[in-house]
Amino acid sequence: MSPSAAVPAVPAPRPQPPGGERSRRRLALIGGSLGNLVEWYDWFVYASFAVYFADDFFPGSDSTAKLMNTAGIFAVGFLMRPVGGWLLGRAADRHGRKSALTLTVTMMSAAAVLIAVAPTYARAGYLGAVVLLLARLLQGMSIGGEYAASATYLTEASAPNRRGLGSSFQYVSMTCGQLLGLGILIVLQHTLSSAQLHSWGWRLPFLLGAVLAGVVFWLRRRLPETEAFAAASAASAASAESAASGGRERDDARGTLRALWEHRRQAVLVMALTLGGTVAYYTYTTYLTKYLIGSAGLSKDTATLVSFTALAVFAAVQPLAGLLSDRIGRRPLLITFALGCTVGTYPLMTALGSARGYWSALGLSLVALLIVTGYTSINAAVKAELFPTRIRALGVALPYALANALFGGTAEYIALWFKNSGHESGFFWYVSGCALVSLVTYVLMPDTRHAVLSPEEAPAAPAVTETVR
Repeated sequence: MSPSAAVPAVPAPRPQPPGGERSRRRLALIGGSLGNLVEWYDWFVYASFAVYFADDFFPGSDSTAKLMNTAGIFAVGFLMRPVGGWLLGRAADRHGRKSALTLTVTMMSAAAVLIAVAPTYARAGYLGAVVLLLARLLQGMSIGGEYAASATYLTEASAPNRRGLGSSFQYVSMTCGQLLGLGILIVLQHTLSSAQLHSWGWRLPFLLGAVLAGVVFWLRRRLPETEAFAAASAASAASAESAASGGRERDDARGTLRALWEHRRQAVLVMALTLGGTVAYYTYTTYLTKYLIGSAGLSKDTATLVSFTALAVFAAVQPLAGLLSDRIGRRPLLITFALGCTVGTYPLMTALGSARGYWSALGLSLVALLIVTGYTSINAAVKAELFPTRIRALGVALPYALANALFGGTAEYIALWFKNSGHESGFFWYVSGCALVSLVTYVLMPDTRHAVLSPEEAPAAPAVTETVR
């Protein structure tokens, strides 16, 4: 046996980024996550405080009907997410991830101010509901662009072998934004009377959101642009210069629907893999508190505390799951989520509806959210890894926003509709069915862990299969 045959080949070690590069990535991760936190705080605080301001904007004595009206406006905000995803996704692909992130937080700040000053039905009739609706439409546009811009930014700014970990901070910051809203709710519940909360206390978190958005605006203007976008911009500029000198027509399709059409298979894939995840996420987060109050019979204080504690644990496990996906791939986590949600939703929701105290409700909520973690921790990376740089933000934004508008934003309304019609368990089967569609998608799709996002990654990571591109 020759010496060369006796020693197995060992892959060349991956070069480690210099200290300055690590610091730049760390700054991008922190800055992108903090901005995302405030964006989603403003988005979710509407759902958290809806039980307190529903009476202010809609007349009548049917509390479920009032909640359905506020949930309907919540759902209408999702209808603007595809518009925001298209406009801001295009901006992110053409002008940079950083500029799109700055624009989204500006829009969110303006929407928070509108909600904070909206007049009540007693003062201005349905004008207050109209202002509420306009604010949610503006928030929908903002969050439609925010998801894609932050998912793309956090994924591109991460090291190639840590993209699952880096992208997991999107849902860490999303959940922390929701926790901040719930935390403020808990504080106000213990410092203000119920009458004060219903009268004017619910406006305070929206005012705070507007202030925090202003701080994030300042922060995001100082974030570095990603290497992947910079490289794509340089290549586009060189191509344009070459076309001009050669008399050829300039090809600048970055961030356009025409370029997205070239990747329509991946766009459909994003919608299918989002379907089950977004329905499950909104079921066990925004709707959970109302379900524990209206169906399990828990007090508002107890239900809020259950949601707060469960979401805190949920946020903590996101990076662990993201890191796991960097080692074993994305598909195992996605399949585990979809399988657990398909077979587990009915028994979990039934048990939650029978919970009679804090600890039983918390334990069941944690089981549900740990199952959902298989999707939330890595979905941003999976979607970003499906597209090339020139269409990545729009490719993530538009199909994701469409899936959310159709299924995520309507989940709470559908749940309340089933409850109001006397067939609440029908919603449990609806969630399971959505998860089943995504399960089939996960089983058939390729794993995207080794996708190359920029030329700098090419020597260090194997090329992704052609089925992904």
